Amino acid sequence: MLITSTKNPRIKDLIRLNNRRHRDALQHTIVEGVREVHRALNAGIRPTEAYVCKELIQGTEAQEALESLEKLAQARQLRLIEVTPEVFARIAYRGESGGLLLVIPYLPATLDALPLSSTPFLIVVEGVEKPGNLGAILRTADAAGVDGLILCGEGTDLHNPNVVRASLGTLFSVPVAQTTTEAAIVWLQARNMAIVAATPDAVTRYTDVDLTGPVAIVTGSEARGLSSAWLQAATHVVTIPMYGIADSLNLATSTAILLYEVVRQRERSGQSSG
Repeated sequence: MLITSTKNPRIKDLIRLNNRRHRDALQHTIVEGVREVHRALNAGIRPTEAYVCKELIQGTEAQEALESLEKLAQARQLRLIEVTPEVFARIAYRGESGGLLLVIPYLPATLDALPLSSTPFLIVVEGVEKPGNLGAILRTADAAGVDGLILCGEGTDLHNPNVVRASLGTLFSVPVAQTTTEAAIVWLQARNMAIVAATPDAVTRYTDVDLTGPVAIVTGSEARGLSSAWLQAATHVVTIPMYGIADSLNLATSTAILLYEVVRQRERSGQSSG
């Protein structure tokens, strides 16, 4: 199938997936970009539809992804739709998407689906609202070798296409669970994991706490911080020292500092981070 008009009903429906209400109703979202598409396919994600502009396909990675999509289409495992450059420019959020765009089902996001290593290492984020922050946290979580990411609190839109973009496709390599604060606390405590909550109001520095055992690092939104439930449940409440006039750090930045302190301590003690 080749679509040449931006007014095609299928294109209009695709564009509507940029709206969260429509995404949630259909339980589908968008993946665009050569690296992101390649990582989704390598992670075993099976799209329901793929939109391709062959005039824009360049490079080995893009060609490999296209070949994988063509094989899936031949096996009738997805609908492969070719579009013109004009149509692709309409459906792609960014200009450098490289001629590849997928529609994929929402990812499973339950606590019990999280794979835990022998010394579990998790990151919990409460109330993250900005897709860019969540995407950056996923990239750091992937780099630091965490077992998984737990999202809790209201407002978090895990399947926002901007999360996929900002994560550079690491959304597909980091296991994610989405739940309530109360359920996350019960689940962590049942597994005897240290809960390390970060807040600017704490007295203990993050470097003064032993993070080599089973641990969940918990951070909250810049606007509201962590809820009292997390602060009360925490095994340790820690802070990152600041010496300037700022009273808080960017959420993705503070999370990266804390995750790499776990990595540092575990490497020093001869452990892997995950």
